[in-house]
Amino acid sequence: MPRQVDHDLRRRQIAQAVWRLATRGGLEHVTLRQVAAEAEVSARLLQYYFGTRDRLLLGALEILNTDAEQRAGQRLAELGEAPGMRALVRGVLWELLPLDEERRTRHLVYAAYFIPFVTDPALAAAARDAPRALEDLVSGLLDQGRQSGEVPPEVDTEAESAFLVAGAIGLQTSVLLGQHSPEQAVELIEHRLDGVFAPPLG
Repeated sequence: MPRQVDHDLRRRQIAQAVWRLATRGGLEHVTLRQVAAEAEVSARLLQYYFGTRDRLLLGALEILNTDAEQRAGQRLAELGEAPGMRALVRGVLWELLPLDEERRTRHLVYAAYFIPFVTDPALAAAARDAPRALEDLVSGLLDQGRQSGEVPPEVDTEAESAFLVAGAIGLQTSVLLGQHSPEQAVELIEHRLDGVFAPPLG
């Protein structure tokens, strides 16, 4: 009998090749042939699974995002049954920081996607909604914190969530560049959370 192919495993193998090329030299000039060689598959097989170069880049990113969401969910679950809204918001923001080798590698890959997303209209739409989704998640947690009394009622949860996500993304870049250490990034996030979760005045 012919050996049964694990298609998900094969797609992941190809996606991982994209990630390795991304961390070594960016993605602007990466070709299907280069990815096929890195993944040790034929160009025809690569096209069978992903088709065009744009679909390959988006497919590899989707797999990376799925992995990131699963790992983030595991880390948040490790906080316990009732960690409090501050701990949950902190946990979400920490996923945006390269605090360990896993997250550092992931964010290097994300950084490699930046130029293609800015310059290629076919890819730009895929990136446009990602920060907003994170803002909505953090805003929802802050709203729950306001209902439970952990966040003062005067806090603008939408504005704060946008600022927190943008700040964490900015810190992500500065840590990758060596401008801040991971510990300094964590301290800055904590400093901002002190303001958001401050007790009511008076």
